[in-house]
Formats: sequence, structure tokens, C-alpha cells
Amino acid sequence: MNKVFPILAISTFSSVLGVGIIAPLLPLYADSLGASGLWLGIIFAGFSISRALFMPLFGKISDRRGRRRFICSGLLVYTIISLGYLWANTIGELTLIRFLHGFASAMIVPIAQAYVGDMSPGGSEGKWMGYFNSSFFTGFAMGPLLGGLLTDAFSMDAAFLAMGGLNAVAFLLAFLLLPESKTDRSSPRQASPSLVTVMQSDVMKGLFSYRLVYAIGRSAFMCFLPLYCASSMGLTPGQTAILLSTYMLLVSTSQVFAGRIADSFNRRHLVVVGSLISISFLALVPSMPSFWALLGLAFFGALGGTLSLPASSAMTVAEGRTYGMGSALGLFNMAMSAGMAIGPLLGGLVVDQWDMVSAFYFSAGMGMLGTVAFFYFTKSAVKPDQAAPLAPLRDGMDQP
Repeated sequence: MNKVFPILAISTFSSVLGVGIIAPLLPLYADSLGASGLWLGIIFAGFSISRALFMPLFGKISDRRGRRRFICSGLLVYTIISLGYLWANTIGELTLIRFLHGFASAMIVPIAQAYVGDMSPGGSEGKWMGYFNSSFFTGFAMGPLLGGLLTDAFSMDAAFLAMGGLNAVAFLLAFLLLPESKTDRSSPRQASPSLVTVMQSDVMKGLFSYRLVYAIGRSAFMCFLPLYCASSMGLTPGQTAILLSTYMLLVSTSQVFAGRIADSFNRRHLVVVGSLISISFLALVPSMPSFWALLGLAFFGALGGTLSLPASSAMTVAEGRTYGMGSALGLFNMAMSAGMAIGPLLGGLVVDQWDMVSAFYFSAGMGMLGTVAFFYFTKSAVKPDQAAPLAPLRDGMDQP
């Protein structure tokens, strides 16, 4: 794990960093091509739709044929697709690039996460998922900042080239240094897992429902927070960026510690408590009177993700040991991508029907719905290893 994890972390970090780099640039790019509001929504949703379609399939196949080929192939395609943004001159071409971008991403993040799950010792799933989540959220938080700086200093093309270069480096590292994972295929279901069979698990039903509905609410929040900050609070784009980056970095830097908590306490309870904190955070946003109040609230909101993310990831890894790590984590991440695609569309309908503030109450309501579904499905199906005691440290050998 000490040799393999840094490569997986770099692969995850570079791919998510690339998504973040172009996030603030894509609306401007699409607008320059004459995209309408509807087309802008389609262009954004194309990435998440593609990921949602292909992640369970790639995860299932990787359980039988190994993880390495998917991670290397995804990073290579990702590098090429990054250059494709320079080629796109029409709305249709840009939509195609976004779809292919999501296709490549489906081969990297969930498969790398499954690789980590393969190698995580029993009772330490939370810790290693915490490390993995940290690399994910750090890349997501730093991407917009890097993309904005490169665009201001050079041009939008420089940001796309940087995304391609970072993933090219990650591809070379994975191709040269990453060995094939060793999965436990002692169970017949592990050898050839059926996605339908996986979803018959009550724990997976709870995790899938929680991840899907939570992502719907959170993506609606992320979509409308900048507009709310500008129109209702008079904040500058820079202040809004500080709010979002602070929140993401707080979640990122706390994942390692939170992963150890997930190995020491009941993971189901941690998911519920963390989710309730996140719901409170979303509902309180409209009542904040100033930038500093919102910034303080971000610290409180980050605690929700700190508690729930490693715990829910560790529960998924535990299910993956029975049904296939790639299949379980593919479905878990599919739920997130589907929610990220649906959320802005539903949030937009809510805002059009009522007002901007209603988007935050909608997000909180979605979070509550996901928490109730998770609590219901998992109430009698939690396994002993999902509340496992903290595994003892072995002279630092389990540190990445």
C-alpha cells in the first residue's frame, strides 16, 4: 500500500483537478460558441451522465480483469480529451467532448477507489478511504483556482493544456509503476458480480439512495450559491470562490482524521449525524447576514462531510468484499454522478417556481430524504465490520 497509494492518489488528484480547472471556464467557453441556457445545462450534464452510465460497467469488468488497465486507459484518454477542448468549435463538438470526458473519468476515480478498497486491511477501510477522499477533494478545491490563474495570466487554452499535461504525467506514473491489484475472488459472486445482485443488498440500497439524493441537493446548492451571493448579498466572485474553496479544503484536510474515526465508531451513526449537520448547514445559508457569517458557517458545514464521507465509503468497501469492489464502488459513484446531473435541473425548476432562497431549502430537503432512506434500509442490515474497532498501527507501515 505504501508504494501503490501515492500513484493512485496522484491519478485521482490530477483527474479531479482537471475537472476543477475547466469548471469556471466552461460557461464562458460555451457562451462564446453561442450556447443557450438549455444547451449550457446539457453541456454540464453530459459529463455526469456519461460517468453515471459507464462507472458500474467498468467497475464490474475490473472485478474480473483487474484495475490497472482501466486506470491507465482512463488517464490516457483523459489526456487526449483535454486537447479536444481546443478543437471544439461548435456546441455539438463541445457536448461530445464533455461526454467523452465523463467516459474517461469513469475509468479513473471509482476504479482507483476500488483498488484502494482491495488493499485496505479489515477494520482500516475508513482510514484508507479518508486518505483517498482527501486526494479527491484537494484536487477539486484547487482546480478552479489554478484554472482562473492560468486564464488570467495566459489564456483559456493554457488551462486546457495544463489539464492535459497533468494527466499525461499521471498516465506515465501509473503505466510505469502501478502493479495490477490483487482482488479476493474466493466467492463466486466476487468473481462475476451482478449489478442487480449488488442492489439487492439492503446496505447498498441505503448507500445508493443516500448518495443519489445527497448529490441532487448538494449540486443544486453549488449551482445557485454563486448567484445568491452576488444578487442577494452583494459578494464579489472572489469572495464566493473563497467560500467554496474554504469549504472544500476543510473537508479535504479532515478526511484522514475522519477516516480513523470511521474505523473506531459505528459508521452508520456517523453517516446519519454528518448528514444532519450538512442539512442544517444548507438550511441556515439564507439566514447569514454577511460574508464572514457565511465563512464561519462553512466551517460548521464541513464537519458534516468530515463525518459522513469516510464512513459511507468504508461501508461501501465492506459490501465490496462480498459483491465485488468495483461493482459496489461503481454503483456508489454512479449515484453521485446521477445526482450531480439531476440536481441543477430540479433546482432550476424550484427557483423558477419560487425564488433563489428556495434552492437552499430544496437542497436541505433532499439531504433529509436521503438520510431517511439510508436509515431505513440499513437499520437491520449493518454488518459487524462496519463498526470495527480501530486497527492498531504497525510501526508506521500503514501510512501512505
